[in-house]
Amino acid sequence: MSDQETITVPDRLHGYPGVAFGGYVAGLLAARATADTVRVGFLRPVPTGTPVVVSPTSGGGGCELSDGGLVLASAAPDPLPGAPLPPPPPLADPAAQTPAAPTWEQALAASEAYRATPPDGLVDCFGCGLDRTPATGLRLHCGLVPGRELVAAAWTPGAELADPAGLLPAELVWGALDCPGNAAGRLLGARPAGAVTASLGARLLRPVPVGEGLVSYAWLLSASGRKYTVGTALATAGGELCAVGEALWIHPRNAS
Repeated sequence: MSDQETITVPDRLHGYPGVAFGGYVAGLLAARATADTVRVGFLRPVPTGTPVVVSPTSGGGGCELSDGGLVLASAAPDPLPGAPLPPPPPLADPAAQTPAAPTWEQALAASEAYRATPPDGLVDCFGCGLDRTPATGLRLHCGLVPGRELVAAAWTPGAELADPAGLLPAELVWGALDCPGNAAGRLLGARPAGAVTASLGARLLRPVPVGEGLVSYAWLLSASGRKYTVGTALATAGGELCAVGEALWIHPRNAS
């Protein structure tokens, strides 16, 4: 990427109301960075429905997103130098460090348990909103996996989410690594609702088809005060890894 470009995130792709879905934004920026493993750090909320500017960073290999001269987010080869918050460790060997995926049946049971007793304070998130359909959201309804320190969701993206090649676009693969981290903090770390993604690093391992069952899952790596770090992964229903990530989440001071 050599020149500035302007993008507008449609409102339907929001996480919290009026705020662009973090995983989607991270994927957009990662596609413009020159590395297999990229970390995206968020400094400020990215608005929906508002033109924002993507420009290359001076160090090369990365890019940043800005609005009116204020930097909202930046992407660089992992680990991210000068991140606004301390990033998790770099993804040196993701397959070796990633727990085996839950079975499709385990992930489906976890999702059904989540839907049966959803947490308080839910919003119409593109990633995990309960009212989304396979055509309008990812439906990452993560519940606990019995007997394992994991949360997981079974989901099947609709054909409407596919790119021209019939695959899940990279920015939506990144999205599949986002919401499970929030669930891991709540269900494994007893963190309250309302946390936001501070940084997300990921590596995409293989193309992801739409119309087939997928399992998104996450596990808690560490927690301290308002911050917690998670590992996340996306796998096929048969357990083959598609993407892996690590994220830092933070609960805002003014959140309930």
